[in-house]
Amino acid sequence: MTVLYFVRHAHSHYTADEYNRPLSDKGLKDRDRVTRLFTNKIIHAIYSSPYKRAVQTVEGIAQGHKLEISKVDSLKERTLSNGNSIDFDSAMQHVWSHPNFAFEGGESNEAAKERAITTLKKIILAHPNDNIVIGTHGNIMVLMIQYFDAQYDYSFWNGLSMPDVYQLTFQHFVLSDVRRVWEE
Repeated sequence: MTVLYFVRHAHSHYTADEYNRPLSDKGLKDRDRVTRLFTNKIIHAIYSSPYKRAVQTVEGIAQGHKLEISKVDSLKERTLSNGNSIDFDSAMQHVWSHPNFAFEGGESNEAAKERAITTLKKIILAHPNDNIVIGTHGNIMVLMIQYFDAQYDYSFWNGLSMPDVYQLTFQHFVLSDVRRVWEE
């Protein structure tokens, strides 16, 4: 079995610079809590979105386990739009209700899911029987889980915390268990 730990990044203040947006002070404190959560777990590899807030959230895990973080561009958060002003909440409801719809300059749920799943499958194949940490984002994390189980949807995404940690257990590409391991 392969065990994946999806670690949704801790809090960061919004800026238009997706790649370099760092964790906030609260995010840095929560990152320390995330690190402690993995202190007594065996971890074989760590992957992350290249976005700074995702990398920062899993840095302590990497240091504690003496592992490098493999940054993978296809694990980045989905692009919602080209930056034109849209109401975020309404836009999120719309893209989750219409999985093939994309705002101008953005990715549809299906396009983002396909991009990330290709990489996720490679990670699972490369790590049979390993425990893997993936530094991620809310939307792309839920889209990846939804690929294996359709019950993970907008409502699930809307209930996530920042940070959040979910443990997924796979037998090859069959998802056998999903459980939240983060305590607020």
